[in-house]
This record gives sequence, structure tokens and C-alpha cells, in this order.
Amino acid sequence: MAKLTKKQKEAVSKIEKNKQYSLKDASALIKEVSSAKFDESVDIAVRLGVDPRKANQMVRGVVTLPHGTGKDVRVLALVTPDKEAEAKEAGADYVGLDDYLQKIKDGWTDVDVIITMPAVMGKLGPLGRILGPRGLMPNPKTGTVTMDVAKAVQEVKAGKIDFKVDKTGIVHAGIGKVSFDTNKIYDNAYEIIQTLIKLKPTAAKGTYIKSIHLSSTMSPAIALDPKAI
Repeated sequence: MAKLTKKQKEAVSKIEKNKQYSLKDASALIKEVSSAKFDESVDIAVRLGVDPRKANQMVRGVVTLPHGTGKDVRVLALVTPDKEAEAKEAGADYVGLDDYLQKIKDGWTDVDVIITMPAVMGKLGPLGRILGPRGLMPNPKTGTVTMDVAKAVQEVKAGKIDFKVDKTGIVHAGIGKVSFDTNKIYDNAYEIIQTLIKLKPTAAKGTYIKSIHLSSTMSPAIALDPKAI
């Protein structure tokens, strides 16, 4: 096992072993235990009592974080010429169609979100093997395939994120930066937890939210008490 650095030991010492914190306390503590020289991302990991292998227990959705992610999200709008001006005005970083489809075929995926229109999805099908593994394939369920391109771009830029339970039953999401004040971290975490609760599959039995952990890029994870949200 790798030895902990002095800063890592100091961070670990601030977290009580085997203690489950309230969301409010954890939101304050995450700022105390972060010591990197850069503005670390704050992440949440929620273990759900579901079997993702079963279609009726898959948990996937979108949430608009009240205070955004603190990250400059790069958006590519793959749209027809009549929608280009609309996408640009809404704040899309890259706008176009055939040229960008070719760039993606050549291996370019330097974006965070791709927004497109229903009429364009047919052209994106062959790029699934490139976009799918990177989580970039647009999906009507997450609002990234729509005729209202401007609204979709604005929402993503404002802090709308999509999430999906992984094969181990955990939902991971970035919910802000360490530089956020405690209340903003709390609000963002609370919003995604409440969204997950609303998305509980009827087929899920037993304890739905099994555990919640809050962490930053370089800090140890803080366990939350699911009952104290």
C-alpha cells in the first residue's frame, strides 16, 4: 500500500473513522480536507440498491444543478444550417454538421456534450462506437436530441448534467468545485440526491440508497448518512 503524504495524512485525520456525516457537515468538511494547489472538483458517488443488468432497474436521468458545475462545458451543436445561428447565440462552442462528423470519424472528441436534432441522428448512428464509450452520444431522454437547440445549449451551459448508474450500481457525478461555498456544494448535492430518489424504479426492492460519499479530486471520501440528507 502506498504511503500517504503529510497532506493526505492531515486530511484523513480530519475525517472521523466509521462516522457518517450529514450532508450539511460533509459539504463544509470537503473544503477543509482539500489541500491541492488547484481548484479541485467535488464529486458525489451514490450506491443504489438496484440491479443495472435488468432494464426495469436502470436509473438514468438529468438534473440541473442550482449553482452549475463550476466547469466550462464545451458544447458541440450538430445542426442543419437553419439552426446554426440559434446554436451560436445560445453559447455553443462548436457549430456545424458534416465537417464535424468527419472530424469525429477521424478521432476528434474534444467536447463535453453533443447536442443535435432528430433529423441528424441517422448520421450519428455510425459514430456510436466512437461516441458511446465516451458518453457523448446524444439521447432524447437527456434532452440532447431536440428541435429546441438553443434551450438545450443554454441548459447545459447553466449546469444541466446527465447521469447513469454504472454496472456496479453506483451513480457518479461532478457537482461543483472546492472553491464553491458550503451552501452551494450542499444545494447541488441535495438536488441530485432528490432527483435520484424520484427516479427509484418500482422494481427495486429493499434499501434504495445504500451509501453516499462526497470527495474532491485529491481528498479522501467522506461517508454521508443517507437518513440525514
